[in-house]
Amino acid sequence: MPKLSEEAKQERRERILAGSRRCFARFGYEGATVARLEHETGLSRGAIFNWFPSKEALFLELAAQENTRLLELIVAEGFEGFVHAVSKEDADWLAVYLEFGRRLRTSAELREQWLRLAPPELQERTRRWIVEAQERGELRDDLTPDEIGKFLGVVFDGMVTQRALGFEAPPPDLVVALIRDAVGGRAEPRRAS
Repeated sequence: MPKLSEEAKQERRERILAGSRRCFARFGYEGATVARLEHETGLSRGAIFNWFPSKEALFLELAAQENTRLLELIVAEGFEGFVHAVSKEDADWLAVYLEFGRRLRTSAELREQWLRLAPPELQERTRRWIVEAQERGELRDDLTPDEIGKFLGVVFDGMVTQRALGFEAPPPDLVVALIRDAVGGRAEPRRAS
């Protein structure tokens, strides 16, 4: 069998991830059997698991990519960009997170892996975004960055849960306005004394 070029290897990996994402969204985590993963990717189990040691590792890679994409979105566009992105996300894909969440509650090892998904530098950039927004007066400064981050997490998780369960989430602009009401800061940055 001929060796794959680096470009072909990357294309194969992306094909596996794209097909697996469709499979997880269509059948859920538990329903995404090896046979279904083979069908969706168009590749054999050997080809799939040559890249990922298990279905769990494959799902975690997809979750890591999504987590990174959304954190990058927050840094680039603020919570407004995140809210609008989640409102357009495939509800079936979001539902897989809820299903997978059951496993997070019962497996300490899996929970640790999940908490390490976001690269530390991206987590720090997200925290820095909150601090800088506080310094500009865009976010309340009577709350710590961690408190604001946890609040935003609750709101975002609520949107994901509503959509994943098949309920209509509030319009994105309403969610953004309510977030601003809850954690928004002054209209003008503080002036040095």
